[in-house]
Amino acid sequence: MAIDFTLSPDVEDVRDRVRKFMDEEVRPTEEKLRQNEADRNGYVTAIGGLRNRARELGLWNPHMPKEWGGMGLSHVAMAFVSAEAGRTGMGPFVLNAQAPDEGNMHTLLHNANDDQKERYLRPLTEGRSRSCFAMTEPEVAGSDPTGILTTAVKDGDDWVINGHKWFISGAKGARFAILIARTDPDADPPQARNSAFLVDIPSEGWEIVRDIDTMAGVGNHCEIRIKDLRVPAKNMLGERGHGHLLGQYRLGPARLAHCMRWIGNAEVALEMLVDRALKRESHGSLLADKQAIQWMMADSAMELYAGKLMILHAAYKIENGLPFKQEVSFAKHHVANTLWRIVDRAIQVHGALGYSTDTPLERMMRNARSARLVDGADEVHQQTIARNVISSFKETGSTRAATGDLL
Repeated sequence: MAIDFTLSPDVEDVRDRVRKFMDEEVRPTEEKLRQNEADRNGYVTAIGGLRNRARELGLWNPHMPKEWGGMGLSHVAMAFVSAEAGRTGMGPFVLNAQAPDEGNMHTLLHNANDDQKERYLRPLTEGRSRSCFAMTEPEVAGSDPTGILTTAVKDGDDWVINGHKWFISGAKGARFAILIARTDPDADPPQARNSAFLVDIPSEGWEIVRDIDTMAGVGNHCEIRIKDLRVPAKNMLGERGHGHLLGQYRLGPARLAHCMRWIGNAEVALEMLVDRALKRESHGSLLADKQAIQWMMADSAMELYAGKLMILHAAYKIENGLPFKQEVSFAKHHVANTLWRIVDRAIQVHGALGYSTDTPLERMMRNARSARLVDGADEVHQQTIARNVISSFKETGSTRAATGDLL
């Protein structure tokens, strides 16, 4: 297989245009809004203006096909776009490529029927609605969807759903949810127990209990009580018993999209680290001249480089219809931990300033901690990776297939 790391002119052009938009319009707007956080109306107006600007620049819906008002970019191309957008706080939302809507758009595109696409996907792609993905529950391990307790029981032409969800990102303000519930409790294998439903919001029986406070503050991660919620049978998304498969298929590219955005975060943190080290003197020389600080830079650069290669390889495999779960687990675990370490080092080099709220680093650190939990905890990905390594060795006597199958 020929390996060519040269970007095509089209991808290079898109990356440059996104970078320019983020640098010249999105980031300056963020800074102004940060200085006047109390101005809610100003925030809404600014976001709306930037989203309109993205449309004007032809940068709207980069992840969606052209027939759905998008740019039709490949997974590899999206890696570059998401990394550039991830260098800002609101960049992904400005492009209409934010979580959880980006993953939900892909899910609807590949699993919804024509009527469902017009009712739910169309408004999402046009920026007229938002959505959420309701799977995680407080009573069971979020990393094992086969244990979901929320039930859906058929009653005539409806399904009656009862259950409890939490950390449902984007639930406040969402027009609909993709809800995972247990329709077949005795199915074997357990992965066939769950189905997916499209739930209109608001609906009687769907109650937002609270927006859960986290280390990063309030972030629209909601607890939901579901009591005798009636959902028409026509609102089942995909086939009965395919809820687990739908969720897992959705989470593969979604995990990678998170990684792409985290790369942008990590780059910003590393740049802040280097900038500080080149300006701050201690004991007769710049921090950048200290070996301990240089090691921080070197470790960060190597980890960031490895993360970028993992993302690109995983994106390549998804794009070409190749098995990708192992590579996505590599990227998810590595990039989440890389982000944490680089932000931590940047704080260390900034000293007391880094620990203060005078720079974005403290906020970046609080957000970075969630990266090792969302879309699968570190330990779950490590277990998956190890299981695949063992399987590869048993089948072939080699671990090559479970280590990227490149060399």
